[in-house]
Order: sequence, then structure tokens, then C-alpha cells
Amino acid sequence: MSEVKKIAVIGSGFGGIAAALRLKAKGHEVSLIEKQNDLGGRARVFKKDGYTFDAGPTVITAPQLIYELFQLFDKKYQDYVNIVPLKIWYQFIFDDLSKLNYGEDLNQLLQDIEKIDPNDKKGFEKLLIESEKIFNIGFLKLADKPFHKVWFMLKQIPALLKLKSYNSVFTFISSFIKNEKLRKAFTIHPLLVGGNPYSTTSIYALILFLERKWGVHYSMGGTGNIISAFEKLMNEVGVKIIKGQEIVKINHENRKVKNIVLKNNDVLEIDSIVCNADPPKVYDELIYPKINNKLFNLKTDRLKYSMGLYVYYFGTKKKYENIEHHTIYLGKSHKQLLDKIFYTKTLDDDFSYYLHRPSATDQSMAPAGKDCFYVLVPVPNNQSKINWEQEGKAFKDKVIRKLEQTCMPGLSKYVEAEIFVTPDYFEKELNTKYGSGFSIEPVFTQSAYFRFHNKSEILDNLYFVGAGAHPGAGIPGVLSSAKVLDHLDI
Repeated sequence: MSEVKKIAVIGSGFGGIAAALRLKAKGHEVSLIEKQNDLGGRARVFKKDGYTFDAGPTVITAPQLIYELFQLFDKKYQDYVNIVPLKIWYQFIFDDLSKLNYGEDLNQLLQDIEKIDPNDKKGFEKLLIESEKIFNIGFLKLADKPFHKVWFMLKQIPALLKLKSYNSVFTFISSFIKNEKLRKAFTIHPLLVGGNPYSTTSIYALILFLERKWGVHYSMGGTGNIISAFEKLMNEVGVKIIKGQEIVKINHENRKVKNIVLKNNDVLEIDSIVCNADPPKVYDELIYPKINNKLFNLKTDRLKYSMGLYVYYFGTKKKYENIEHHTIYLGKSHKQLLDKIFYTKTLDDDFSYYLHRPSATDQSMAPAGKDCFYVLVPVPNNQSKINWEQEGKAFKDKVIRKLEQTCMPGLSKYVEAEIFVTPDYFEKELNTKYGSGFSIEPVFTQSAYFRFHNKSEILDNLYFVGAGAHPGAGIPGVLSSAKVLDHLDI
């Protein structure tokens, strides 16, 4: 049996919880430390006036990555969670208010594509074939493998070049799809993991096939119910959970973390530390003494960060039966809007949005006869210097008007519970650099070896999981980042 180590896992998002469970299954002594008084990180839960709002991720793909964490301890996942497939994955609404249902019925989808543009039916079929090729390498072969050694990256370069992963998702999709509406719809996936379709590496086109292979799912009781199930499992198997305590310092000596200091001044002696926290924040603010590594500094100085998120959670006393579980509205401007979000970092009134209606599938999320929603709008991160304390409420009113114009007439009359968060929430509460919604942007030069390594570049017993580390954001990504630890000497 391998040596039992004392390991601290910092942050209780999906990546942190998965890391804690995987390390516990190896027999280590594991403590999970969370700043908030509840678990989940981005996936925590807000409750108000009888409504339950999943604060973060709501699109569940590759559910087997969740199930296998229970199976590590010979537990039946069915005793903990009830994850159900959705028939319609997303309803796209275009700026002319026409719609496209995108879901599990491929034949129906192909017919609907043909109605929009007959020439793109065959193009989509070819696109799925190419997406599967990327999936077979990018997800099945590489998503759970460590990229901290340059020779491993060099071995992958021929395959990555063959897949043209230096191209953007938009360039890749556009080589198969010619209709502008369909191009907008089928390049949406990078935005769900923090990327700009015009600059995100085409590796992320694998999501098209990943959804087709395993479907899009929903956890009854909300995504927060998965977090609750994991908490129950961690208590059963002996992971020590420390809530309401923030890490303020990581002390190191001779390239090794010695201990960590909590906000209450407790000092924890550890053998290794796994951070589900945002890597730029950890390296900039927690490492003591600060390490001046010129090569690493070059890497971090050039980083591009994902967009920010404005999220409006609301409950309505009226049910909107025509709204699907997941709706994506695509505004008239596309590249121009994304340029404003990612480059000039300015707000635009012609925004797009993602609308989540869990009560379409699960009435327990809202009081009887009522509806539960959140609407997520990509906005610039806090490098923009936008004063969200001033802009927050005014932007909420713009969001409501946009919803009224596109799919929810009369909304302002029916809202009876509401909360909104801005990039300030992500920066101050979730400790992300510049309030980015998904850590660093998933461009080619910030992917795989070029992303933050799962095994720290500068400290031997510091590790990273979660959105900022390889392979990246999204539930399958962060769960896979914890699987990478299986291949490291932790």
C-alpha cells in the first residue's frame, strides 16, 4: 500500500469534490476546505421565497463521470442522485424570433436544419463525423492525462495538427455549415465554457459529438442536489469537510508547500495541496514567499481571461409553458458583440443570453403553479472597469425587456422573487481573477501544456483541478481534471 498522505483540497466545486473523493479512495487523509458556508463553488444553490436556483452549471453531459465517483466506494449512484435525460437539449431563438429545437432526435434535427437551409443538412452530418474524430483524441485520449511535461505535448502535436486544432471553433464549423443562423447555433459551445467561438481552439468542437454520444441531462432537485449527494458521500467515507474558512496563505520552503494558513489563523500541516481555486489568484495572492520564476511569469503575464457573467435569477407567479428547459437566444450582432465582450470590454444592448427553466422538468424547483428561471448574459470581465454597483440594476431592467421582446411577454408583471449577480460576485465571492466566469480563455495557446498544469510548475506538491487547469471548464472538464491526479505522484 502507498504512503498515506495528509492532503488539503481547496474549494468545493465539482473539481475539488471529485479530487477529494479520488484521493480518499486511494487511502489518503483528505480535508476539503471551502470559503463559503455551503459547498459547490460555482455550483452552489440560492433559495428565495420558495424558489430554488442553481447558481452555476446546469447543463449536465457525460454523467458517467459523476456516477464513477460513487462507484469508487462501491456505492450505487441511484441511491444518491436521479439524473434524467432531456429530449430537447436547447431551443435556439434567433433575432427574427424563428426557432430551432436541438435535441436527441437526430432525424428530426436534420429535417429542421433542411428547412432553414437544405445545403447544410449534409454539412451537419459531415460535421458530426469530424467532431467524433476530435472527441476520440481530445476527450477519450487526452482529457484525463497530465500535460505538465513538454515531451508529452510534443508527442501530441502531429494529431493536433491533423485535427487542425489551431483553427477556431467558428472557422471549423463554418467549413461545414454555410447558413449564418446555423453557424451561430452550432458554435455556441465555447461560450458555455468561457470561450469566444472566433478564437477558442476547435478542439472544443468535440462537444457536438460528446452531447450526441451521451445526451444532455438534468439532475432532479437541481445541480445542487448532486453537490448534496457528494457531501453525503464524503461524510460517509471520511473526507473531513471544513466550511466557512478561507485560505489566506500557502507557505513553502525548498520547492515544497509546508503548511496552509486559514483566515482564523489556524495552520494546517500537509503533505500536498490540491487547489480547485482559480490558479491566477492562487499564484498572485496566496503563495508565500512569492516566487520570482521568469519563465512562469512570462506565461502568466500574457494570459487572456474568459468573459464575465451577469446572471439574473427569478421566479414568476405565472407559468411560461412555451419555454423549454434550456433556451439560447442569439442576437443580431454576433462577432461584433463578442469583440465587445472579449476585446474592447464594453456592454452592448444587443446581447445574447442563455435561459434556464428547471421547472420545465422539475416542479420542485418552484412553488406549485409557478416557474423558476435564471438568465445568463455574457458580459466583459472586470478588466473592463465597469462599476457593477451602479450598472447592475439598470442592466437587470434591460435583461427583463429583452426577455419580454423575445420569449416572455409581460414578464415584469409576473416576477415575484429575484436575485442577480455580476462579475463582482465571481471576483469577490468565488475568488476568480478579474471576475472571469471560467478562469482563463480556452484558446489554443492556453490549452493542454499551455494551460495551468495540474501539477504546479513551481512547487512540487501543489496541484490544480477545475476550470483554470487542464483540460478546462464545464462539468466534464473539471471532473476530468480530477482524474488527471490518478496519473500523478500525489
